[in-house]
Amino acid sequence: MMKPSDNVAVALSNIPKGAELTVTCQDRTFPVLLLEPIEFGHKFAVTPIEAGGDILKYGEVIGAATRDIQAGEHVHVHNLEGKRGRGDQHAAI
Repeated sequence: MMKPSDNVAVALSNIPKGAELTVTCQDRTFPVLLLEPIEFGHKFAVTPIEAGGDILKYGEVIGAATRDIQAGEHVHVHNLEGKRGRGDQHAAI
């Protein structure tokens, strides 16, 4: 995690399912039990994210959850819809 407002972290190595992690970013600490294996460079939720909720990485909204995501779940194209570069996601002017 790069920003304390993030709700996902990035794996710096392959992490097996069932691993118990403590993710710390500045003054925030998140105990996380991984619900599935996470490959190097992939994201996992550090807090629950409701369907339709913003997914924050590096302090920026990178997409929205397409369904409820539990802490410890892999966050990727199967449960995230990108918002960047989506003209259809902006209000008409």
